[in-house]
Amino acid sequence: MSDTRRRVKVYTLNEDRQWDDRGTGHVSSSYVERLKGMSLLVRAESDGSLLLESKINPNTAYQKQQDTLIVWSEAENYDLALSFQEKAGCDEIWEKICQVQGKDPSVEVTQDLIESEEEHIEEMPETSPLIDLPTCELNKLEEIADLVTSVLSSPIRREKLALALENEGYIKKLLQLFQVCENLDNTEGLHHLYEIIRGILFLNKATLFEVMFSDECIMDVVGCLEYDPSLAQPKRHREFLTKTAKFKEVIPITDSELRQKIHQTYRVQYIQDIILPTPSVFEENFLSTLTSFIFFNKVEIVSMLQEDEKFLSEVFAQLTDEATDDDKRCELVNFFKEFCAFSQTLQPQNRDAFFKTLAKLGILPALEIVMGMDDLQVRSAATDIFSYLVEFSPSMVREFVMQEAQQSDDDILLINVVIEQMICDTDPELGGAVQLMGLLRTLIDPENMLATANKTEKSEFLNFFYNHCMHVLTAPLLANTSEDKCEKGTEYFQLLFPPSRPVVLDAVVGSTKSNAICPDNYQTAQLLALILELLTFCVEHHTYHIKNYIMNKDLLRRVLVLMNSKHTFLALCALRFMRRIIGLKDEFYNRYITKGNLFEPVINALLDNGTRYNLLNSAVIELFEFIRVEDIKSLIAHIVENFYNALESIEYVQTFKGLKTKYEQEKDRQSQKLNSVPSILRSNRFRRDARALEEDEEMWFNEDEEEEGEAVVPPVEKSKQEDDFPDSYEKFMETKKAKESEDKENLPKRTSAGGFKFTFSHSASAANGANGANSKSVAAQTSPASSNGSSSKNTALSPAVPAPKGSLVGLVDYPDDEDDDEEEETSPRKRPRLGS
Repeated sequence: MSDTRRRVKVYTLNEDRQWDDRGTGHVSSSYVERLKGMSLLVRAESDGSLLLESKINPNTAYQKQQDTLIVWSEAENYDLALSFQEKAGCDEIWEKICQVQGKDPSVEVTQDLIESEEEHIEEMPETSPLIDLPTCELNKLEEIADLVTSVLSSPIRREKLALALENEGYIKKLLQLFQVCENLDNTEGLHHLYEIIRGILFLNKATLFEVMFSDECIMDVVGCLEYDPSLAQPKRHREFLTKTAKFKEVIPITDSELRQKIHQTYRVQYIQDIILPTPSVFEENFLSTLTSFIFFNKVEIVSMLQEDEKFLSEVFAQLTDEATDDDKRCELVNFFKEFCAFSQTLQPQNRDAFFKTLAKLGILPALEIVMGMDDLQVRSAATDIFSYLVEFSPSMVREFVMQEAQQSDDDILLINVVIEQMICDTDPELGGAVQLMGLLRTLIDPENMLATANKTEKSEFLNFFYNHCMHVLTAPLLANTSEDKCEKGTEYFQLLFPPSRPVVLDAVVGSTKSNAICPDNYQTAQLLALILELLTFCVEHHTYHIKNYIMNKDLLRRVLVLMNSKHTFLALCALRFMRRIIGLKDEFYNRYITKGNLFEPVINALLDNGTRYNLLNSAVIELFEFIRVEDIKSLIAHIVENFYNALESIEYVQTFKGLKTKYEQEKDRQSQKLNSVPSILRSNRFRRDARALEEDEEMWFNEDEEEEGEAVVPPVEKSKQEDDFPDSYEKFMETKKAKESEDKENLPKRTSAGGFKFTFSHSASAANGANGANSKSVAAQTSPASSNGSSSKNTALSPAVPAPKGSLVGLVDYPDDEDDDEEEETSPRKRPRLGS
């Protein structure tokens, strides 16, 4: 008996009753001595290894299915199948099997099957039609409905019914009966047809869907599904699809196949989403093939449109043409939104090609134009398209905006247009603003920025963002948080965003307890919370850039004004911003906080909160607990020396007592160090430490500029209304050095003028311009300099007025002897309510 080789796939049935592909090879039948009989052999086409060696047993039941499939069971739980590439190969092997078993090759099954074998064999996806359908007549509709409903619980019987329906053209006959029943107003027959068509959909067979969703049949299928027996009146789905739903061609589609595919996909999606009831837990897999049908239709539509570059070019040309009317532009943007949504069905490599095609055609410049339009619907659709692009490739968007910055003004840059949309969102819940904030966060996230040998996207983009965009993002914050700058800040804000569109700007006095401006409008508060969330993200991820910006704009002071807001969530956002800064344990930030007396608004908020045990209370205490646990010495000294009297009454937590303990332990350590130094060297030690501190500050800041490979950012341009904290700090340090050279040995005077003692009225003016007079200053109570009527700046720099030694800020702690302690006890103390 000669060998015959045919190409086949070998399948085995696994424990989950699913068929596993074991490989592709060539089958032959030959005598195998070891098995003592004729056997089926399959050798892999890749390497010739043996995939299958199975003896043809005389009593084994083999079944031939669908002309190219042979299925059998070799053991109780071991089922095999050969799927042939060609019918001729299947016929030849079938003849060999029948010859060995002495059967006529025309039979479909070589042996009578016992019930268990029948189940194993018939679970192959394709089975022979063994169900006899009733004749398609009006008086048989009830019988047909019962049959269709009864098979849904059995996968085997579903397969048999599907094959019967497919082979006999039964569906078209049923739909003809539907037209008859509708003409006769045969309600009972229409209800039966609803059950039949719904049951056929649940058979989950793609071949049946091809028939049902063809142009010839689909509207009759929809008609059958209108007559749900559970409804008093039938739905009017066909009326909606033919009259209400209009097919809009933004650019005429000439390809008839593409048009047909779009129509079909819309109608099938309508059937799945609107007509069919939500499947129960037991039915959830019944419509998986319907979902796949829609999915592959969308893939085909996107591919056909993408290949037609003439069509896409025309769409882009009309989208950016100033002559295009608003309605047409709205349709074009909605088309692109739908187009991008469909693209999500593509495989990753095809999706890459799709977005690259859009980028090449100019999607980003087009979006820049439409996102700036007044039509809310157009802007919303453009935002959705932008989100698809950012999700696909943040680097592509960043590269575009950096190139654009070389040719355009700041106010029309794409990112600034996005920020403007965020700020000007008219939705009371700021739904669009939240979406845009998430996109901005993705764009400024260093984690998804690329670094190559010859350029660093991180440093380039962050330089761009802080120089060209950050002032736009913080404009509402600055305009809402300062009384003496509010008018100018508002003008600047309105210059950025003219009143042609509603602008969220609310500068109302938030509390009689403070002269600071604080937003009480809920929508404004939500917007500021979003901006603070983004700035907090910057503090965590941008190191030098955001530090430079915070110092230049004295941003933390402005943010802490929001601690007065009646909206607790906004006060918490401001507190979270400060907490992230302190969490960095960066001494440069710590010096900025202590010099500016920036704990005062936080402590005031804690005291104003009283005995209420709420999130604000917990968050403030956690901030101080972090400082205690991490032992941040400069902050501990500042808090204890200036605020402990107000905080010592808080005993339900041990945090503040713990801070005092840490402070006293540090003073003891410093005293011990001082006592271990010969007295003749002590004055030198003071001078040496002062110089060392200056050098350390200089070295620290120089090192920081270069950390993490970032390029040094030029200082952000200061707006005319902003005073610059670092400038004041430099002047202060120059004065300090001058005073040291004049009177090196006069330690108390050097300390007073030299920067280890900073009165808070000075730091308020240095850090916040003219605000020093209005700020809530503890120093107004504790320092003689603040009560003599002269300007706070002059007072702070004057060597003639020594400060009380007991109020030294612990940037560098100098131990005090017992006389100092006595002097400290007699010095003025802070009142429990700060700044009242």
